[in-house]
Amino acid sequence: MRKFLLLVLITVMLASCSEYQKALKTEDIKIKYELAERLYKEGKFKKASRLFEQIVPKYRGKPQGERVTYLYARSLFETELYFTAAYQFERFTKSYAKSDSIQAATFYEAKSYYMESPRYSIDQTETIKAINKLQSFINNYPDSELLDKANVMVDELTTKVEKKAFEIAKQYNTISDYKSSIKATENFLSDYPGTSFREDAMFLKLDAMYNLATKSFITLMEGRFNEAASAYKTLVKFYPETKYKEEADSIMASITEELGKISK
Repeated sequence: MRKFLLLVLITVMLASCSEYQKALKTEDIKIKYELAERLYKEGKFKKASRLFEQIVPKYRGKPQGERVTYLYARSLFETELYFTAAYQFERFTKSYAKSDSIQAATFYEAKSYYMESPRYSIDQTETIKAINKLQSFINNYPDSELLDKANVMVDELTTKVEKKAFEIAKQYNTISDYKSSIKATENFLSDYPGTSFREDAMFLKLDAMYNLATKSFITLMEGRFNEAASAYKTLVKFYPETKYKEEADSIMASITEELGKISK
């Protein structure tokens, strides 16, 4: 029985492959379309996409063109060809602006860019593009059932961009370029006032200001230590029980000591 079932399975697979190969080679676009749609429904997106690719130009301007174009884009998305999928979804939205699938196409175009967003340590150009696409979807379809998913993706991508910017400021501090670290941190706090890295950035600014003061000429020390003291006060004002409390208090104690020496 097992051998019989295996034989049947092999026969079906061979017949399926043969049907697919014939469809790829035939000039009959109806055969290609029918098989492509069947393969799509069966979840065989790679094969479906190859057939859709062949017939999309043939159906342009015809009643079936809208469905063929959309399914082609979805097939590309499901096979993780996200850049190509994004391009095809964009073409769909421009060509079929009144389609019932326009909302879904807009969402999947944005999600395609989301899927191509690199890890935070890489250049975040694609991430920003994805955020803009998702934000556009949110603005255009505020009542969409996909709104929650879009918002979650925006939050995730925004955090990634923020982490990239914060790590740059942190790296400046690590290599002892304290002026650049302070400037980058100030820009970061200005650009992302609601960031989850706000506490970290405030402590980083304090640390960089303190380090800069200790490395300064004597004539600049008093002013810079006072600026560092202000950074400490800002940190503990917003985060009285900051996770950096022990380090921050230690820095403040050193600042007080240094100012005492200078005043004498």
